Amino acid sequence: MSKLVEKAKIAAMSKSLTKAWEYLGKNPEENIPKIMNLVDKVAPAGWYESQRSAFRKAIAEKSNWYELIMKVWNLDEGVRNTFFKNFIVNASLIGSAKQEEVAEKENCNVPWAILLDPTSACNMHCTGCWAAEYGNRLNLSFEELDSIVSQGKEMGTYMYIFTGGEPLVRKKDIIKLCETHPDCEFLSFTNGTLIDEEFCQEMLRVKNFVPAISLEGFEMANDGRRGEGSYEKVMHAMKLLKENKLPFGISACYTSKNCEDISSEKFFDMIMEAGALFIWFFHYMPVGNGAAPELLPTPEQRKMIYDRIRAYRSTKAIFSMDFQNDAEYVGGCIAGGRRYLHINAKGDVEPCVFIHYSNANIRECTLLEALKSPIFMAYHDGQPFNKNMLRPCPMLENSELLPKMVKESGAKSTDYESPEEVDQLCDRCKPYAENWKPQAEEMWAASGK
Repeated sequence: MSKLVEKAKIAAMSKSLTKAWEYLGKNPEENIPKIMNLVDKVAPAGWYESQRSAFRKAIAEKSNWYELIMKVWNLDEGVRNTFFKNFIVNASLIGSAKQEEVAEKENCNVPWAILLDPTSACNMHCTGCWAAEYGNRLNLSFEELDSIVSQGKEMGTYMYIFTGGEPLVRKKDIIKLCETHPDCEFLSFTNGTLIDEEFCQEMLRVKNFVPAISLEGFEMANDGRRGEGSYEKVMHAMKLLKENKLPFGISACYTSKNCEDISSEKFFDMIMEAGALFIWFFHYMPVGNGAAPELLPTPEQRKMIYDRIRAYRSTKAIFSMDFQNDAEYVGGCIAGGRRYLHINAKGDVEPCVFIHYSNANIRECTLLEALKSPIFMAYHDGQPFNKNMLRPCPMLENSELLPKMVKESGAKSTDYESPEEVDQLCDRCKPYAENWKPQAEEMWAASGK
């Protein structure tokens, strides 16, 4: 009975939030505080409580977060309304409740987001990119992509993120998938070079596609990793997106070479001026036989990134997330289906976009069966991998764990080109893990967590 009551509450809240959003559009500056009062009344106990508190504070203080809210409000109306419905209502409210229900029933992880490689093909070959190791001959068919999304929705997953390769090599199929599943939100990591005016018009038409453009710093650093002229092409893509009032963000991989640039105030100001609404930071991972361990940041550099991003959250009108240093907000490692999983262009269902070992292929099993496969259950049973949330990963910071999980689960390497033994991969991470541990222990103790 309690579950039926909870479902009824969620349905009522969804309806109330949708009506409130429509009301908000009439005068956002005046109506936002009123909407927050309504949300507090109808929200399930504990639902995004800390986020709601931060939201209310931003409104009251007219802070940088309030400025970001107003930037969102200046987007194309149809895109903005679709994002609200798909991301807030479907993915974060209705979807999360369904995920919890399925996870409890099936005793396995159920992801909030699924990362998909539509293709292994890419028009670039960037230093240190896991996709660069994959070759360019593999694709998931449209029918396979459609099936994955349909299966995901059955479990409450409404957020899908394209990786690759370069996903926009498959522009037409991606747009068709957005049309086929208008209740889902689709995001894509992209090098940005294939975004043109015609594609912007398609984004405006389907309304549920958001690009996250890869940028490694200013022109010299970016082109040094991604090729001459790529920075200029990214600037052009961002200009088109901004002119069309379309949402987009930045994906930045920090290394020992570029960490100073991409964590600088100048860089933040530049991408905000260009129109970016979010930036996702990724720690360089030494994956693949062509990995460059010298690109791993030093402990001092990683701490600098940690400190700077947190400082800018109080001053800059952009949403930033550091997927290695922000584990405290999500309780550790989010891979293995705990919050996300990755399906490569060969159909292999991998626990993490950086960890290419699997027991399951989506062409041979269902999504639920993949989530119950031995390597995924090893993640389910082992998370969190460390009580210190600054050491979340079973490969990078706890390099003794992944080999044990892979061997005990019988998972095989899913690298397209050059299969890598897990011991070889994690041996490459051990010096980094040992060097980072004292810094992480000191920072975690100081945080009082």
